[in-house]
Amino acid sequence: MGLTFTTYDVFTDVPYGGNPLAVVEGAEGLSTRAMQTIAREFNLSETVFLLPPEAGGYARLRIFTPLIEIPFAGHPTVGAAVHLLAGGAPERFTLEVGAGPIQVERDGLNGTRFTAPGAFREGAALPMELLCACLDVPE
Repeated sequence: MGLTFTTYDVFTDVPYGGNPLAVVEGAEGLSTRAMQTIAREFNLSETVFLLPPEAGGYARLRIFTPLIEIPFAGHPTVGAAVHLLAGGAPERFTLEVGAGPIQVERDGLNGTRFTAPGAFREGAALPMELLCACLDVPE
């Protein structure tokens, strides 16, 4: 299949002390279902798949939990950027995520800076009745 993956501990400098993440490369030919199956196999809070860009960015990210695909999450975005920078990405680039573009800039003194150049797109609003039922709280 040609997939490669790297695991990271994000938001820490202590092995096994941060938010675990799998970054998967070579997933261009995978279906959404296959990516979901792989994410379920890793069973981490998130697994990120690096794909070719579609909107002029450097790379496109698809982020999956073991159960669903999500449009954005912090530690997969940070981990993917670190992975790309370690692999030779330019000092400044754009990641395409489901919620919108994220600009990444290596900051030699403080690490890496992330900027969302515009408001993220929001999904459909949940009805209050459904939200309260999910949270098991009264309306």
